[in-house]
Amino acid sequence: MTDRSESPVMSRAGNSSRTTNHGITAFSGRSVCRTQPLVCFTKHGLVGALTIADSFASVVRSAVHLNRRAHHAEIILAGKREPLVARPIITLTTDYGTNDHLVGTLKGVILKINPEVTIVDISHDVTPYDLLDGALTIGSSYSYFPPRTIHVVVVDPGVGTERRPLLVTGDTQYFVAPDNGVLSLVYEREENILVRDANVEHYYLQPVSKTFHGRDVFAPLAAWLAKGAQASAMGEEITDYKKFAMPKPKAADGVSKGVVLRVDSFGNIITNFRPEDLPATAIENGTLQIALGNHSVNKLVDTFAKGIPGEPFAYIGSNGFIEIAINRGNASKSLGIGRGAQVTLAAT
Repeated sequence: MTDRSESPVMSRAGNSSRTTNHGITAFSGRSVCRTQPLVCFTKHGLVGALTIADSFASVVRSAVHLNRRAHHAEIILAGKREPLVARPIITLTTDYGTNDHLVGTLKGVILKINPEVTIVDISHDVTPYDLLDGALTIGSSYSYFPPRTIHVVVVDPGVGTERRPLLVTGDTQYFVAPDNGVLSLVYEREENILVRDANVEHYYLQPVSKTFHGRDVFAPLAAWLAKGAQASAMGEEITDYKKFAMPKPKAADGVSKGVVLRVDSFGNIITNFRPEDLPATAIENGTLQIALGNHSVNKLVDTFAKGIPGEPFAYIGSNGFIEIAINRGNASKSLGIGRGAQVTLAAT
């Protein structure tokens, strides 16, 4: 510890050494402490002596002083750590990429307002301007974070226009994002939603740029919220926020027609079919009939390694969608299939 108030407690020692029942050996010369000492004694700069009880009280007072300065202070007694308050968490999901200063600037704004926050990058590789991709990215990840996590989602092709900044309170977590539908999957999955038009500029950086609301609006809103500001003080509740329906398969003439929602970094093709859309025989015997362009997929497996190398197969992905992959290969490139392509599933 570097703070003066947290320096080791000192006491004057005599010429002889003695061992106390607290595991401390005091010498008249240099400081000597046994394993995990409560206090070290030294003769330098001493005026009087403190009792062991005084030393214990001094350590506790120092820890309380730290707690007032930081949410994540800890009391260390007899070598045991006891965290007092968890650090607040802010996540970032954007289409900024990582080749320039944008992401780092967001983090700087947050930390300048609240240095005690933990920042987690969910993704900065959302397809630029793609609200559906942004909705899928945050929808696939937010539920795995602890309660009271604040999620900043910036996919914002309408930046600088009249579109509103939102502060959304879900069942256990918060979301800060533009009002453009990028939170549609959150709205769909959360049972209780309260949406606010976060228009109280007291919580913004000033002046507000017309082209960088991630820095000037969304990041500071999240940082102040993490620091203890009340959501109710940041704007009025609204009900006319924008949302879009996620694409659903449509059944006709003995088949269901779906679409490729996205392609992941391994080239796996993520469709909008879910397990309940599959015929019963697919689950029972691992066979189905999926058509993608000029290609067909006839096998359903439960993990990648069970697919025959070089052949496409279907599986139920970790996010609950039916996906197409090639064992240790790139299905999207091999099949020439990308986002938005039609996928047909036979009913039997």
